[in-house]
Amino acid sequence: MSVAFTKEESAETAAETLLPDRPISPHPNLVTEAGLKALEAQLQQAREAHDAASLIDDVNERRRQAAIPLRDMRYFTARVRTAQLMPAPTSTDTVAFGSTVTFSRNDGRVQTYRIVGEDEADPKAGSISFVSPVAKSLMGKAVGDVVGAGPQELEIISIK
Repeated sequence: MSVAFTKEESAETAAETLLPDRPISPHPNLVTEAGLKALEAQLQQAREAHDAASLIDDVNERRRQAAIPLRDMRYFTARVRTAQLMPAPTSTDTVAFGSTVTFSRNDGRVQTYRIVGEDEADPKAGSISFVSPVAKSLMGKAVGDVVGAGPQELEIISIK
């Protein structure tokens, strides 16, 4: 039955629960082993939240409570399905996906980041996405190389 033939509250609730999908990056979905496990865990959490919401008797509340988990299930299902597990770097000669890089900026700051997939990137926790401008400029470079990242110059101090 269309929501047009239900009480007004249900039509409003239906409109509230039509959440747009989370955007999916056009870049390859490269992941570390930890990143893949995190995606799988987030998918499981979304499933559990959706299952819990489906037990709610009131249809309007059930729709409200299921909207976000349903959207997240679609997103994480797609991300797990398209994940390309990348092996850990075998060399510390050059910066690669999965490397931990320490570099100095021309303003004197020294920073260390691990280069990871988009879904697992968290700059505050010390990881950046391989598609970020800084990571792109560092990839393939060696200790002592100086690269430009916007107005900054970065000198690679170490690669782990």
